[in-house]
Amino acid sequence: MGASVGAITKQALFPPLVPAGRPFRVSNASRSRRKGIVASSLQELISKTLDSFFISARKITLVLEEDGTVVDTEEFFKSLDDNTHFIVLEKGQKWAPTRNGVANITFDLYKLNPKDFIGCLNIKATFYEIYSVSWDIKFMGAKSVLRKVLQLISHAAQIAGQFLLYTGTFLLQLMGEYDEDDMCTRSRRE
Repeated sequence: MGASVGAITKQALFPPLVPAGRPFRVSNASRSRRKGIVASSLQELISKTLDSFFISARKITLVLEEDGTVVDTEEFFKSLDDNTHFIVLEKGQKWAPTRNGVANITFDLYKLNPKDFIGCLNIKATFYEIYSVSWDIKFMGAKSVLRKVLQLISHAAQIAGQFLLYTGTFLLQLMGEYDEDDMCTRSRRE
């Protein structure tokens, strides 16, 4: 008799705890509308989803957004993490993976050493979210290459200057306006 009195006292003083609600994200089949819903059971999530999306049909299917797995048992629902993303499908609708576009290209510029002048460039291209190509370019000697290019440009500028000077002198000689003796006497007078 003592055990039954203790059980009754426990039931009267401590009612069973209602499980706390967990947050979930639910989208429609086209993923154009997204709602955050807090529910503690699969049935509660379905009920709140029907109310939130104003769905009149009582027959819906909840699937995981990432791979389309149907969530139809309470045990599987309880095993899912918080903030799991669901897609609500009405009769006749099917789950389809998200397509972000045809191609995605990313450029990452990074340095292996803080003293590097330019560093490295990583180019990654992804096509249809299936095929991926990556190219890593390392500019380890970029500072010395840049120095050589600047020296080459400087040398080319000197050559161009000399060429213009000689061309101008040649044209003046052709026109008969250039007299080397006259140029020498002018410079002596000054």
